[in-house]
Amino acid sequence: MSVDGRRGSHVFDAVAEGSRREILDLLTAGPRAVGEIATKTGMSQPNASRHLRILREAGLVEPRVEGQRRIYELRPAGLAELIGWVAPYQRLWQGSLDALERHLDADNPSGGPRTDEKTKES
Repeated sequence: MSVDGRRGSHVFDAVAEGSRREILDLLTAGPRAVGEIATKTGMSQPNASRHLRILREAGLVEPRVEGQRRIYELRPAGLAELIGWVAPYQRLWQGSLDALERHLDADNPSGGPRTDEKTKES
C-alpha cells in the first residue's frame, strides 16, 4: 500500500493537521452536523466546513443532507489506508511487548507477583 497515490497522499495530508484529527475523533461517536462539530471543537463554522471538505476529499468522511443541515460521518473504507500503513508498526510494537513479557516471566519462574505488581498492591 503506497502513499504515493493521489488518494493516499490526501489521506495522510488530511490527518497531519490537528484540527482535522480532532474532528475525526469527534465523529467516532457517530454522525454530527457541521454546527455541532464547530461548537464541540471551538472552531468557527466556516473553518469547520473547510476542514470537513478536506476530510471529504481525502475520502475520510461523507456528508448527507438533512433539510438545511449537512451531517458528516466517518467512512471506514477511507480509514483503511491509514490502518494498513500502521499495521506493520503495530506488529513491531506488539512483538516488543511480547518480548518484554517473556523476559519478565523468565525473571520470575515461580509465577508469583512480579516486583511491579507488588509495588501496585502497596
